[in-house]
Amino acid sequence: MKTDRRDFMKKAGLFAAAACGGAVKVAGAPAAPGGSEGPADYTTDVLVVGGGPAGVCAAIAAARNGAKTLVIEKSGMLGGMATQGLVGPFMTCYDKAGEKMIIRGLFEEIVERLVARGGALHPKGVFGNGPYSAWIPKGHDHVTPFNPEELKVLLDEMCAEAGVKVLFHTMFLEPVVKDNSAAGARVFGKGGPKTVSAKIVIDATGDGDYAYRAGVPCTLGDGNGRLMPATMFFHVCNIDSKRLIADIEANKHTFHKKDGVSYRGFHWYVTKAIEAGEWDLPRRCLNMYRGVGPDVWLVNNGRIPGVDSTDSESLSKAEVEGRRQTKVMMDFLRKYVPGCENIVLMGTGSTVGIRESRHVEGEAMLKVEDVMNGVVPEDSVFLAANSVDVHGGKNNPMVSSYKTINANWYGVSYRCLVAKGVENLLLAGRCLSGEPAAAGAVRVMPPCMAMGQAAGTAAALALKNGVTPRALDTEKLLARLRAQKAFLG
Repeated sequence: MKTDRRDFMKKAGLFAAAACGGAVKVAGAPAAPGGSEGPADYTTDVLVVGGGPAGVCAAIAAARNGAKTLVIEKSGMLGGMATQGLVGPFMTCYDKAGEKMIIRGLFEEIVERLVARGGALHPKGVFGNGPYSAWIPKGHDHVTPFNPEELKVLLDEMCAEAGVKVLFHTMFLEPVVKDNSAAGARVFGKGGPKTVSAKIVIDATGDGDYAYRAGVPCTLGDGNGRLMPATMFFHVCNIDSKRLIADIEANKHTFHKKDGVSYRGFHWYVTKAIEAGEWDLPRRCLNMYRGVGPDVWLVNNGRIPGVDSTDSESLSKAEVEGRRQTKVMMDFLRKYVPGCENIVLMGTGSTVGIRESRHVEGEAMLKVEDVMNGVVPEDSVFLAANSVDVHGGKNNPMVSSYKTINANWYGVSYRCLVAKGVENLLLAGRCLSGEPAAAGAVRVMPPCMAMGQAAGTAAALALKNGVTPRALDTEKLLARLRAQKAFLG
C-alpha cells in the first residue's frame, strides 16, 4: 500500500504541475504523455469529461446516435450549474422578437419532460419584466423556471435510457494523447487512479481542463488576467410572494442604471442597509427570480471578483465568500423586504457559479461582432439570441454590460467546437472557442446544452463514417441535428 501511495503521489505532482498556475494562459500546457502502461480500466467510443448541462447533453446525443459513451463527473449528480450550482432559471431559448423557440432539440425535450412532471414552467408562457425574470425585460423574455431536484432525476433517467455509462465521484487527472490525438484520460475515483481508453473525447469541463492539459492553446479570461466575477446562487422559501411582488411593482418605475451599475430590485432598501452598515456587497440591488412553487425564489445577486476557477485555492476562497454574502442577503431580506420576515434558506449552491475561465482555441472563433450582427455561418450547429452579458467591466464587480443583439438570432459554427491542433477532441460549453465577450452570450445553459447535443452527435457520426471530427462532413451533421429537432433556420 505504501508503494502504491508513493507512486500515486508522484503522478499527482505531475498532474498538479499541468494545472493553470498563472493569471493568463495564451497557450496550452505541454501535451500529456502517450497513455499509461497496461490495459485500460474502461474502454469506450466517446468519453465526455464533465456532466454539466453541456456534458450530459453531449453524452445523451452520442449514445442515441450509436456510440458507446462514458461520462465522468466529479460530483454525485448530473446537471452541473443547474443542479449543483442551483443556477436558474434557464435563460431564454427564443429569438430576439420573443416569437419563436430556437434552442430546441435535447433542451426542448428536457423542458417538456420537466413540465410534464411539474418540475418546470414552459418558456412559452413566461415573459420578461415579471417575477420569473427578476423584472428584467431585456434578454429575459421566455426564461424557464425549473426545479433542480426534478432535473437531477430526469437526467439520470435520460442517460439510462440512452445507455450512457456514468461515473460519479470521478476526477479528471490528465489526458491520454497518442500521435497527437485524444485517446482517453487518466481519472481518479474512490478506487484510485484509472485509465479510460476512448476514440473521441468531448471536453465539457467548463474550464477547458482536458484541452489545456492536452496542449491546445487557451486564453484565461480577457487575456489580460481579468475574469468575470463569480456568484453563489441560493434558494429561499416561506415568503409571502404577494407582498414581495406588490412592493416591486410599486417601485419598479425607479429601476435604472448609472455608470454601468444596476439599481433594480429593492435598491430602495439596499440604500438604507448601506447607510446602516448592514450591506457590504458589491451590488446596489437584489435580484430574485420566482421559482417553481408559490413561495420559492432564487437569488442571483452575489458578486465575487477575481475568482480563477482553474485554481483550487481561489475557488476555495470564493466558496467561503459566497456563503458569507448569502448570510448578509438573508439578514437583509428578513429585516427590510416585505413578505420575507420569516424567509427560510433552502440551500446554497454546492459550488460557486463561474461565468468565465479558459477560452479554448478552436478551428474557428465566435466573434462578438458576428454575434451582435446576427451572422449565421453555413456550418452553424445551433442558433441563439442570447444577449452579450459581461459582468465586472472597468475592474469594478458592480459594473455590467448587457447588449441585446441587432438581429433576430446568430449562429455558432461547428468549427468553434473543434479543438485546434489535437485530433479527436471536441469542446462543449463555456470553454468553446470564442472571444470573451462573445462567450459571454452563449455561456448560459440553453446554448451550452445545444453545444453538447452538437458535439455528441458529431462524435458519433465521425465514428460511423471513419473520420476525425475535424474531417466530418458538416452537411451530414446538420441533417442529423435537424432530424433530432434542432432548429437551424
